[in-house]
Amino acid sequence: MPGFSQPCGARAHQRTQRASFLSMVLTPAESSQSLPGRWRFWLWVRRDCFESGLLSESMSQEREVPASAVPLEELSSWTEELCRRELPSVLPRLLISFTDCHLHQSREGWIEHIQILKIIVEMFLPHMNNLTLEQTFFSQVLPKTVKLFDDMMYELTSQARELSSQNLEIQTTLRSILQTMVQVVGALTGCVQHVCTTQEPIILENIHSLPSSVLHVIKSTFVHCKNSESVYSGRLHLVSDLLQALFKEAYSLQKQLMELLDMVCMDLLVDENDDVLIMVMVIHSLLEICSVISSMDHAFHANTWKFIIKQSLKHRSVIKRQLKHRDIVTHLCEDLLFSFQTCLQLAEQMTQSEAQDNADYRLFQKTLKLCRFFANSLLHYTKEFLPFLSDSCCTLHQLYLQIHSKFPPSLYAARISKAQQEEIAGAFLVTLDPLVNQLLIYQPFVHVVLDSKLELPSELQFPQCLLLVVIMDKLPSQPEDVQTLWCTESQVSDAPARVSLLKAIFDSFEQCSGELSLPVHFQAVKSEEQSPAAVTLYQHVCVHLCTFITSFHPSLFPELDAALLGAVLRANMITSLLAMDAWCFLARYGTAELCAHHVTIVAHLIKSCPGECYQLTNLSVLLRRLFFFMAPPQQMEFIQKFPPKEAENLPLWQHLSFQALPAELRRETALEVSRAGAAQCRRWLSSGRSLGELDSLNTVLSALLAVCHSAGDALDMGQQAAVVEAGSQLWAFLNTDLVTSHPCVQQTLSLLFPLLGFFIQTLDPQLISQVVTWQASLLKLEPPDHVRLAVLEFASSLGKLFISQDIQDIILPKLSSVFASLLADRNWLLEQHALEAFTQFAERTNHEEIVPRCLSSEETKNKVVSFLEKTGFVEETVAARVERVKQEKGIFWESLAKVRSEAATWSTLQPCAKRARVECAAEEECRAAVQAAVGALEAAGLLLQKGPAPHWLPAALELLQERVEVLRRRVCQDGA
Repeated sequence: MPGFSQPCGARAHQRTQRASFLSMVLTPAESSQSLPGRWRFWLWVRRDCFESGLLSESMSQEREVPASAVPLEELSSWTEELCRRELPSVLPRLLISFTDCHLHQSREGWIEHIQILKIIVEMFLPHMNNLTLEQTFFSQVLPKTVKLFDDMMYELTSQARELSSQNLEIQTTLRSILQTMVQVVGALTGCVQHVCTTQEPIILENIHSLPSSVLHVIKSTFVHCKNSESVYSGRLHLVSDLLQALFKEAYSLQKQLMELLDMVCMDLLVDENDDVLIMVMVIHSLLEICSVISSMDHAFHANTWKFIIKQSLKHRSVIKRQLKHRDIVTHLCEDLLFSFQTCLQLAEQMTQSEAQDNADYRLFQKTLKLCRFFANSLLHYTKEFLPFLSDSCCTLHQLYLQIHSKFPPSLYAARISKAQQEEIAGAFLVTLDPLVNQLLIYQPFVHVVLDSKLELPSELQFPQCLLLVVIMDKLPSQPEDVQTLWCTESQVSDAPARVSLLKAIFDSFEQCSGELSLPVHFQAVKSEEQSPAAVTLYQHVCVHLCTFITSFHPSLFPELDAALLGAVLRANMITSLLAMDAWCFLARYGTAELCAHHVTIVAHLIKSCPGECYQLTNLSVLLRRLFFFMAPPQQMEFIQKFPPKEAENLPLWQHLSFQALPAELRRETALEVSRAGAAQCRRWLSSGRSLGELDSLNTVLSALLAVCHSAGDALDMGQQAAVVEAGSQLWAFLNTDLVTSHPCVQQTLSLLFPLLGFFIQTLDPQLISQVVTWQASLLKLEPPDHVRLAVLEFASSLGKLFISQDIQDIILPKLSSVFASLLADRNWLLEQHALEAFTQFAERTNHEEIVPRCLSSEETKNKVVSFLEKTGFVEETVAARVERVKQEKGIFWESLAKVRSEAATWSTLQPCAKRARVECAAEEECRAAVQAAVGALEAAGLLLQKGPAPHWLPAALELLQERVEVLRRRVCQDGA
């Protein structure tokens, strides 16, 4: 038997017999195919030794047991010295036997294959030349090993679904395959460990087959373990011990490989050699492994990422152009976001749980620490590879938005305690700030954030606003070119259009309707002496915007003016108000000359407006506010530029508050406006009373009303009487038909009611009776909202009046009808004004008996009581309110998007060239005149019912009939 000691003569005789047997029975081609692997290998070694004369008598005397006479399974008992000496003769045959394709075709062959691999790794690998490992060993063995491992994995996966506790054969087979795979991974670990023990510098080119093969096996193992629940169909417990062992072996193998790679030396001056390509492959392969193990082992996952970042930075100079930066950043952002979501879920669970669990809190802290690690890793990577991250800017932008959309005070945030919010903000969110600092100077990031076509879902609009504010806070410390990059628009033909930072802030602020109406709150420190105070989103943005204005670079002031003006002219009221607040701050912060210059510009814009529109309303509010910040000398200059005595300037003075002027100047200016206004009213009344001129008359009435509201005490008795007389004559001109059919008459009425109400104490009682009676009838026709608001103002002013006994029976029932109708209105704005007006009337009136009669229903009574007690009509939980606001935000955003789309469409269309319809104004005036004539005839008929006809009436009617006949003939002639 081989392996036992025999006399020399017997050994010689045996050699002769075996040589004869081999030469007669087994040819070289046949001998490797007809016996089991371990005996086939033994015969190969024996044959080779005979042919080369290795079994000489001298060798037999040197050692008792020749190497060629030992079977495969007994090689493991060889000493190190024996293995080293026999390496040149044994290793080639071991490699031939290992690469024999027939070993791959059966499970028994797999086992023998692994036995050979283990023998090579454990017995002969330590004695190989490290510089030639790739050629002599790795390139021949590792590809076959990977093929073997893949075959076993395929077989394992194919039969795993048949696994059951009853099918012992399948169970045994699968466990045998898993055991063999564990041995394969262990053998690869031995290869890596051997390379690590070398004292020479490790060059990847000398072991390039090793990293790729090892990483392939590791990834395949982790993927199988990750999918084991579905692969084994609920029978995982039958093989779980071996799967766990396989995972641990792969885990150990990867740690060993990362230790090896950390020892690699690379030429930092050459970036196109094989070492560079191999290192890039390693990093990309580990990146794929990261995506597999992210949910399996958090610590291992983090260590893998740590190694990726470390190696990327270590070899940055040579691998920076070959790395897939976009993939690395994307995967890192995804893992960061997943960890953050997990952290928030744990925090939310702890908030909802009544009992505090220390284990949950420790897990929360561990996850939070993981978030910070990922954020720091991303920070280091972006710092070193920023020039190569142009196609990753969108991912980084979305990461910032996603994180802040899930964290308070976002409407879409998890509900977590204040303590946990502070802990997360202090440990994790602070790391995002330096990330923004790095990206601030990077032009591709600027284009992504300020993209003119940027469309974000509802939950990301608020975070976008926060990001822009953060960027705005950082710009003052940046060079002028960076500030210019952010604060100017770009319309380059070959690149997407970019808006300015200020315009983007107003755009995003406009989209935060839900956060503004709730409102959400921030913690802000007012000063060093004061404690943190909660501020709304509006306050937050406004304060930071004004702070930014103080440090705005002078060269960029045209951009500031354009952005503020554009925001003021927006349809969204709250955005326009924000721009006005910022503009007013600028007026106070700047010089008196700058404020006067802005007032002049706004004044000219108002005078150039073609008619009533929301832009005119916004500009008028801005002018009114800026006028208060003008210094007296500049106010005098304004009066000289736009003298109030000239009718063409009344469109300006109707929007100004005379309270902004010094006392003497206020009195003089108010008198000039009232004189000019009264004169304009008399001129219109004495003329043809054309409806086409009614717009100018409305401007006059508005200016008179402005005087009454802000400088009424400056009017002497004569001026007051002149205004009252003009108002009374205008009232006689109005009738129901005109009001219901002409918007300009409706505007006149909405100005005339409050003007008459201001002078309620001096009005003729009969006129008051007519107005109240007429208002009660008008409300039944459902006039526009601004008319009903004017009715409210007049009705409220009656609380200051003691109504004489002779007209109480007429006025009080009608007045109660007016209040009852307006209090029952379903328009929320009108309802609020009605409650305020009725409350003021009830507090001031001497006629207390009318108050209960105004409350026509139980619902109205409850509304008034709730208003007085300052309680809501409907009880609403915080969660319900947030959900309602989110739904409203979606509705408002759809409406706003539609308005923007229509505006964009109209702005791109050119108007058709066509003749203006100059006859429209004349036609309207003609219709109004005819309706007025009809109204006059109806009024005459009512008067005739109360008494006899005057003696002159028949002659007047004949004359009127003649005029009607003349008009009829003219119409017939024009029609012919």
